[in-house]
Amino acid sequence: MADKEEQRTKKTKNSPSCLGYPISIFFIVVNEFCERFSYYGMKTVLVLYFKYFIGWDNDFSTTIYHTFVALCYLTPILGAIIADSWLGKFKTIVYLSIVYTIGQVILAISTIHDITDTNKDGTPDNMTFHIAMSMLGLMLIALGTGGIKPCVAAFGGDQFEDHQEKQRSTFFSIFYLSINAGSLLSTLITPILRAHECGIYSKKSCFPLAFGVPAALMVVALIVFIAGHKMYIVESPKGNILLRVMKCIGFAVKNRFNHRSKQYPKRQHWMDWAEEKYDKLLIAQVKMVLKVLFLYIPLPMFWALFDQQGSRWTLQATTMDGNFGSFIIQPDQMQIVNPILIVMMVPIMDSAVYPLIKKCHINFTPLRRMTVGMLLAALAFVAAALLQIQIDQTMPNFPSSSQAQVKFLNLENTSLPVVVGGQEPFAVPGFDSSNEYMTLDTENVTISAGGKNTTAYFQKETRHTVLINTDGIRQTLNDITEKPNQGMNAIRFVNGFRSHLNFTIKSDNLGPIAPLQGSGYLNVSHGKVNFTIVNEGGQTCHYILQLGFGSSYTVLIPSNFSFGESCTESIKAIQDVEPNSIHLAWQVIQYFLMTCGEVVFSVTGLDFSYSQAPSNMKAVLQAGWLLTIAVGNIVVLIVAEAGSLPEQWTEYLLFASLLVAVSIIFAVMAYFYTYMDPREIEAKFMELEPEDKKKKALEMTTKDNLANENNETSDNTDIKQTKI
Repeated sequence: MADKEEQRTKKTKNSPSCLGYPISIFFIVVNEFCERFSYYGMKTVLVLYFKYFIGWDNDFSTTIYHTFVALCYLTPILGAIIADSWLGKFKTIVYLSIVYTIGQVILAISTIHDITDTNKDGTPDNMTFHIAMSMLGLMLIALGTGGIKPCVAAFGGDQFEDHQEKQRSTFFSIFYLSINAGSLLSTLITPILRAHECGIYSKKSCFPLAFGVPAALMVVALIVFIAGHKMYIVESPKGNILLRVMKCIGFAVKNRFNHRSKQYPKRQHWMDWAEEKYDKLLIAQVKMVLKVLFLYIPLPMFWALFDQQGSRWTLQATTMDGNFGSFIIQPDQMQIVNPILIVMMVPIMDSAVYPLIKKCHINFTPLRRMTVGMLLAALAFVAAALLQIQIDQTMPNFPSSSQAQVKFLNLENTSLPVVVGGQEPFAVPGFDSSNEYMTLDTENVTISAGGKNTTAYFQKETRHTVLINTDGIRQTLNDITEKPNQGMNAIRFVNGFRSHLNFTIKSDNLGPIAPLQGSGYLNVSHGKVNFTIVNEGGQTCHYILQLGFGSSYTVLIPSNFSFGESCTESIKAIQDVEPNSIHLAWQVIQYFLMTCGEVVFSVTGLDFSYSQAPSNMKAVLQAGWLLTIAVGNIVVLIVAEAGSLPEQWTEYLLFASLLVAVSIIFAVMAYFYTYMDPREIEAKFMELEPEDKKKKALEMTTKDNLANENNETSDNTDIKQTKI
């Protein structure tokens, strides 16, 4: 064992370095940047691939997506076992990166629609092939990306000498910076690549390019990592560590249970009951691992809040105004704020904030940093809750589960009297709708429009616009009962003209709409939108409507409409749902707080996990750290589904309160935690190991001698009995 340590020290001293850092970490950081670009770039457009290429609905696409992400955070356990038990970190990274690369290539191939498009109509003729290829690719990617997760950071830490703790800590910051730089660029670039149209026979959304570039980056990551193999410090695996640890723990529990009587003296630690069978060095290493894993128990709550940036916060962004003047930010693009702030905050924290705190003689230990990070994340959710309250005040009053809402649209040029359910009559102006929705508590209601009575049925929790003229009710349109998704705008048309009209928005043709009838909704993005109206004779009229975010319009073509230069003057756009009025920039506050929390929590946690881990179990602890992320996502499902809170802001406050409570528990645990130097502890027990082995060997010899004497006595007794 001492020879191995000596060999490692010599190799470390002879390894090339630059500015006090091993040159080998350059290859590791570049590898991580390319791998994260590959992963996040692929993941950014994955759901769109499921929905628009394969044709799955929203629910099933989401299910497959989250199943894939869950696998990516569960397979690190397998990668850690392989690295620490059999192959070592270097070979594990190389072999699983090859698997990873093959998976990315297979996934990219599965997106080429021309492979099975035999009739050249732009639609694959054998969708089973594409689904099978994509699922195979995703499984290989999940195995690859998850398998190398716990190994790369730990392998980077192995490149530093024992006295380079400061450089190693900086490396983890640079390492985390490379992760966010890769995710930032890929989140920006791959959606642009997908938006292009490509194909051999027919042009479609360019998923092959959107997935092909991440595959190419994974090839680069593999080549760069292998290129530095001569400079790496490669430690050999220590055997099947996980199995030995589990057996050691199992024996300690069993032995303690068998000696639970008061006649047996208590031992300092319950793991000491394994001393009868296992070396003190292994027992000491297990104690260190259990000590750190115990601290991991509260950590998933942080990730439960952090991962909602891609779900709850994105949904919140769909109800906000993303117009920044010279450019437009879509709701799902707000997630870019996190990696942008990470790239800015990591150097600031390392070069300015931490040194300043140290100069103020404040003992800002790693566990205290992590506690502060958790509190900052909770504060971010308080900011999200306050913002949600402001948004809710601007939201329409949609019907509850026991109500229905109705308003009327008059297709005549004169006002019409309307009576609903025996209430006071009111007049609806010509070519207009009543300004407010009426709330109904009953599903069946008698409506009098234009002097004609009709019994109408309105299902609870729905909204309707009733088209009326002098003949009574012409049609009942179903209105939206929530803001359009992703900041889109819901547009529909009502033909009050006396002939069929055809409506076209860009390349979308709604088909002919009959007189006194309305169309369904069409989702349109922000900005100036040109609508083309064509009559049966081929005459056209172009109408431009300026759209914001999250609005709903009913465009009414009145009976006095006429084609010509002034055709747009009589068209009326009725606003059913107002556009978002709270600006998206307000979300930057909660993103800033969450990013500060992430920098303080996550970067520190990586360094802490490495520094407190035994030499032969570092990858296992890295896998345990990643496992807290998977558990955090499960916490989101439990709280969000089981809570069923009526208001979104109350759910934000619930998560914030839970994290504050967990932070207090973690702070108490951190207060009683004693920092360890695993190298010193292992060195101490390695010095005692030969004596322990001699002692155990002597004890075993004594037991064997006693056993032999007992056997001889037994044999002599048998001889005497035989003689008798």
